[in-house]
Amino acid sequence: MELPGKGLVKGLAVTLGTLTQRTGTQQYPDVEPDLPPRTRGVIALIEENCTVCMLCARECPDWCIYIDSHKEEVVVPGAARARQRNVLDRFAIDFSLCMYCGICIEVCPFDALHWTPEFEYAEHDIRDLLHEKDRLEEWVATVPAPPAHDHRGEPAKEQTAAAKRSGQSAV
Repeated sequence: MELPGKGLVKGLAVTLGTLTQRTGTQQYPDVEPDLPPRTRGVIALIEENCTVCMLCARECPDWCIYIDSHKEEVVVPGAARARQRNVLDRFAIDFSLCMYCGICIEVCPFDALHWTPEFEYAEHDIRDLLHEKDRLEEWVATVPAPPAHDHRGEPAKEQTAAAKRSGQSAV
């Protein structure tokens, strides 16, 4: 036969045990959080790298990327006719719609989009979560440097190809 209140005593013992342990909670505004190295915060844009290929906007499952551009003629000396290039007029991301999946960053062939660990961009008005290209460029300063190359890993395929051409081993 069990004693009445045995479960209550066990529960109080667990509570007392956790009361004596140090908490892991950080007081956020006073103490900066230790974020993991691959934290997904806001997306930064490097406008010079954007060729207006529209891959990011087409692949976005939320349709939260808005791009406008126009064509501009570029005269190339020695060419038979002038060439055309796209010029970026507007690039905006609506972070009220974004689900931070990172597909836009993955599909960008020219590394125009990057994750930043910045997460403090809350707004009082939801319309202010639409970041235009000038605001997206401000986040570029917070993009972390890429990780160092692992010296134990395989060399890049470009290094291997260059070494084969020169007759050396790629290390």
